[in-house]
Amino acid sequence: MQNAVKEIMSKNLETIDVTQNAQDAAKKMNERKISSVLVVDKQNESKEPIGIVTERDLVIRVCAAGTSGKEVGVREIMSSPIATIEPQATVETAADLMLSNKVRHLLVVDEETRTPVGIIAPSDLNKYLRGNIDMDEVNARILEAIKAEELTEP
Repeated sequence: MQNAVKEIMSKNLETIDVTQNAQDAAKKMNERKISSVLVVDKQNESKEPIGIVTERDLVIRVCAAGTSGKEVGVREIMSSPIATIEPQATVETAADLMLSNKVRHLLVVDEETRTPVGIIAPSDLNKYLRGNIDMDEVNARILEAIKAEELTEP
């Protein structure tokens, strides 16, 4: 059973320059069929991402705000700092980290170099659960709950 983050992470990391706008981010995400882009400052020598723009950021900070994606800069809508995790961490640790930080994306970084090697998104957790959940156990628990409820009814 795959249980390390490195086994389920997406390795397809896309970046966008901090000088671009929200519409550019949305187009890139749509074209690549991804739910986030890492924000980088190409003028800065460090290649480390300075933020992340997710579909949720676009919905809340652009669409719901009633502003034009052409007029809103990536810097204004990005989430920063980015929550990170190491490739050897467990999927359970990743899920706990996502919940405690109230984020839907975790950047997977190399433990020594701190460089990005992947990303964990809700779709990665869904695939993991579908591949590893024991439906017989789930069904047995549901039946037990139904039986217990029937026994307590008048």
